[in-house]
Amino acid sequence: MAKFKSKTERRKARVRRSVKAAANGRARLSVHRSSEHIYAQVIDDLKGVTVAAASTLEKGMREAGKTGANVEAAKAVGKLVAERAVKAGIKDVVFDRGRYIYHGRIKALAEAAREGGLNF
Repeated sequence: MAKFKSKTERRKARVRRSVKAAANGRARLSVHRSSEHIYAQVIDDLKGVTVAAASTLEKGMREAGKTGANVEAAKAVGKLVAERAVKAGIKDVVFDRGRYIYHGRIKALAEAAREGGLNF
């Protein structure tokens, strides 16, 4: 018996499919947001490895008093993941917002990553 996917799972699969089709060999900046934290990864889908990652769970973020539940923390994570990706030699990425609408914390992270040196 086939299981039905929820609306958010279908949206996530649809976005991921279109992002991978448009990537043309570029790495993917994937974002996950929870109620308390935000996570970002730069993933090379051709090799199947994570090139750079950042989140509000890291010690430096927690000591700075950044909770993942606000826009300022999302901006900090965006800048940090961009720094790490540029250091690893990745400048061109494709943005994977996952199942999340492009506004609020997701938009803040994307704009901070652009300011940090990533092109998408």
